[in-house]
Amino acid sequence: MNKKWRIKGYDEEKINQISNKYNVSFLVAQRLVENNLSDKEIKIFLNPTRKDFHDPFKLPDMDKAVDRILKAMNNNEKIVVYGDYDADGITSTTILKRYMKDRGIDIGTYIPNRLNEGYGLNEEAITEIAKEKYDLMITVDCGITAVKEVKIAEKLGIDVIITDHHEVPEEIPNAIAVIDAKRKDNKYPFDKLAGCGVAFKLIQALSIKLNLPESEWLKYIDIACVGTISDIVTLIDENRVIAKLGLKLVEVTKNIGLRTLIELSGFKKIDSTAISFGISPRINACGRMGHQEDALKLFLTDDPIEARKLAQKLEEYNRQRQEIEKKIFNEAIEMAYKNKDESCIVIGKENWHHGVIGIVSSKVTDLTYKPSILVCFEGEDAKGSGRSIPGFDLHEAVYNCRELLTAAGGHSMAIGLSLKTNNFEAFKEKIEDYANKKNIKQLIPELLIDYVITSKDINVEEIRKLQLLEPFGEGNNIPVVMYKNLKIDSIRALSEGKHLKLVLTDGNICIDAIGFNMGDLSNIYQIGDKVDIVGNIGINQFKNIENIQITLKDIRSSVE
Repeated sequence: MNKKWRIKGYDEEKINQISNKYNVSFLVAQRLVENNLSDKEIKIFLNPTRKDFHDPFKLPDMDKAVDRILKAMNNNEKIVVYGDYDADGITSTTILKRYMKDRGIDIGTYIPNRLNEGYGLNEEAITEIAKEKYDLMITVDCGITAVKEVKIAEKLGIDVIITDHHEVPEEIPNAIAVIDAKRKDNKYPFDKLAGCGVAFKLIQALSIKLNLPESEWLKYIDIACVGTISDIVTLIDENRVIAKLGLKLVEVTKNIGLRTLIELSGFKKIDSTAISFGISPRINACGRMGHQEDALKLFLTDDPIEARKLAQKLEEYNRQRQEIEKKIFNEAIEMAYKNKDESCIVIGKENWHHGVIGIVSSKVTDLTYKPSILVCFEGEDAKGSGRSIPGFDLHEAVYNCRELLTAAGGHSMAIGLSLKTNNFEAFKEKIEDYANKKNIKQLIPELLIDYVITSKDINVEEIRKLQLLEPFGEGNNIPVVMYKNLKIDSIRALSEGKHLKLVLTDGNICIDAIGFNMGDLSNIYQIGDKVDIVGNIGINQFKNIENIQITLKDIRSSVE
């Protein structure tokens, strides 16, 4: 697939000023300039402290929520936390459950089953909660759209506090308190917290009201960090404070479940990569496979033996998820290639696991650079998940077909939907017609490059300075560099032809390069070829030897 390489424009003079002022490398300074940070924001970005948290009582209804929770605590009322089955929901639930336990209060938890109940509040769950005689329900990472469900809870005698971070609809639930920084009347200075970030602010507010030391809420920043990085929210402002301070605590975490999961994941260095690729997939696999309670139990246990057993379960769920994902991907990509002339890939099949099709859709879109919607048929009903490409609003496309659907939700780049199986072909045809009218085939993938590097930039110390930008994530991606006119000194395919391994030279400079899922290029390039490459630069450590390595995003024959 041809990609358009585009080097970002930057103000070299301003970058040099920032580099000298804060004693940081050019690449680090470029990111600070690119984010248009003030002097105060730069200091927080580079070295956040516990003093850099915003006042939690500026969040909408925070005072109401705190007062109602304190009333419940004082009157020995029964409290339940209603969470979500993903890593954000699990960590949010953990934070409140453990915080209240420290106050001597044992609260209940409820995590819906993704496969049977789906996301958010549902009437059956609320009915069960009412049977358990709960007086107060606190939602985390969900609830902002639960207008009907909150009315049901109210009728059943349950007071509800909503804590959420998702987009706010026109009508919000008539709950005791609705804490969401995306509300129109919000005065909180940051509206991009993850669900666990909102839960974290709630325990901060409770601690302030209870006159507790800062340590009583800050000790859960490791859990909040895991949820924040896992939920792929923008890692700026308060999210960066949570993530950067939290990673330090993750390294020495007292949460036995988290510590055990880190050990089993095999990651030696605790950074955003370890969370994103080691911890998050294992937590999320529980929800995807319908075993959400095991993830929560892992984070709540204080028994090392139980933690080991539960972590091994998560490992197995993740292995099963990977096998199912691989099978569905192979089937999906074969079907996609049979329909290669279509602008939008809409495919469906029986027996696809709807807890996994979202991941597969993302991979299909990455490989084909086309929006994709994968649908699993379950008798008369069907469930789907889709991913898009920049420039094509998939949510708008799906909304255009709303009369064929029974439910839909999401945003421009990712959607979930339900429909009747017999409406699938009509839905597919209408989506394709919509995509054609938007001239989607004219969209070309663009690869944004932060900086063009040369041999003078290639030394371990300079590259190590990039760690100042950690944690990496949405809004603060790992810098993408371009290196021109390199000679291929060695080239081979790894993992049965799946990946590409290169040794590249520039005079006496030698660079390792790895291209994941680029193994087929080993038949196109050969030793002695001159190439330009784009990728993420880092340090690979093997047997205590450090080497510079570039993880490839693209490669082409040198144009010079």
